[in-house]
Amino acid sequence: MTGQHGNEPPATTVPTGISSLEVSGRVRRREQPELLVITGMSGAGRTKAAAVLEDLDWYVVDNLPAQLLTQLAGMLSTGPGGVHRLAAVVDVRGREFFADLVNVIDSLQEAGIAHRILFLEASDAVLVQRFEAVRRPHPLQGDGRILDGIAEERALLAEVKSRADVVLDTSDLTVHDLAREVRAAVSGDEDGLRVHVVSFGFKYGLPLDADHVVDVRFLANPYWISELRHLTGRDEPVRDYVLGLPRATEFVARYADALDPVLDGYLQEDKRYVTIAIGCTGGKHRSVALAEALAGELRGRGHRVAVTHRDLGRE
Repeated sequence: MTGQHGNEPPATTVPTGISSLEVSGRVRRREQPELLVITGMSGAGRTKAAAVLEDLDWYVVDNLPAQLLTQLAGMLSTGPGGVHRLAAVVDVRGREFFADLVNVIDSLQEAGIAHRILFLEASDAVLVQRFEAVRRPHPLQGDGRILDGIAEERALLAEVKSRADVVLDTSDLTVHDLAREVRAAVSGDEDGLRVHVVSFGFKYGLPLDADHVVDVRFLANPYWISELRHLTGRDEPVRDYVLGLPRATEFVARYADALDPVLDGYLQEDKRYVTIAIGCTGGKHRSVALAEALAGELRGRGHRVAVTHRDLGRE
């Protein structure tokens, strides 16, 4: 599955816009920004591929006229606030604009703009079945049959397909299989699962997006120690107190052990995000210290982890 524009696959980036979170783990910074052109047969999975890329922190533009690719590439930047990975879905929905795609690709090459082409393919029978399942016409069938539109599209895409860096046949792929193949094609497996650990106070309610909820009110409350009451679980005295309590560190290690098969299973089922909520009474002392400790334990096991303390400052 190689073509004429083979560049190094993009490395994983830390997502922007989450300055309140702490992110580490299996993360590698991109050395060079890249443009990915997604094209291929209608019904072959372009929309799903675009969604997968968005989950991998690519900036994705759908149904872009081919002539705008060069201008779009101007958004790419190596700076800390710029767009590092940019994907554009370009296909026959662009009608007459799509015919210029080959020339535009040539211009990208001449301008030295790093880019790759991901081409999605499927058999005629599978494409017909998919269009009939959603009861929508093929964009090129006009007054003819679905097969007529597919045949015309194949002819239009022939040269683009010959230039593709990756040709992915989705005929026999499930939605989850397609997601895995796209991730492998553009970035390998280094991104993995994203774990979000949230501390909270039960008196303020459960986090609505929690996949797992842990109650750490079995530990003694630092609130009742006057020297610690005004501090939080991020302060060393409180952290040392909480983690020094009987069963605290044992709990963290055992809970991380229990999560190992769960997190592996999420990856197998194509679940890319998991939120673990750790709660105490007010979300200030025990839950904060334990959330930080669990995050550190999971990072040590190779996971990409972010931490948020939802209720700090609410008391």
